[in-house]
Amino acid sequence: MPNEALVQAVKSIVTLARGGNLEAAYQGYRDLFQKPEFLKHRPEDQRQVLRLMILAKGVPSKPTEAMIEAHRAAVPALTELVSIYSDPGDHELLGICHEMLGNLESADKIYRAGLALERERNPQSDLCGTLMKRISLL
Repeated sequence: MPNEALVQAVKSIVTLARGGNLEAAYQGYRDLFQKPEFLKHRPEDQRQVLRLMILAKGVPSKPTEAMIEAHRAAVPALTELVSIYSDPGDHELLGICHEMLGNLESADKIYRAGLALERERNPQSDLCGTLMKRISLL
């Protein structure tokens, strides 16, 4: 999937979401993340698309089946990013996915691992605060 194809896929998904068709948007994310080509994109591009879905505002408080499936489809890409780059931000995204899937014990472990890494890098960062808050809410 060339980068232009990724951009077009994301534009289509965003258009669906802005139009209020969240079910189709989440199905689009699921389909995108399930394509083997997604993992071949640059890590920054993967992160940008994953963040767009996982940190979206205005989503239903009770997850729909499409939301759950999209988050499940995001787990392999995020797991690979976490294992290769050990980026605390990736830990947060992966933890959110596990939380969405009801894997609270896994989410807690992932958040704590990300927090430990971020404390080494910058103990005063906003991400430290965010991860501590996420842990406290589990």
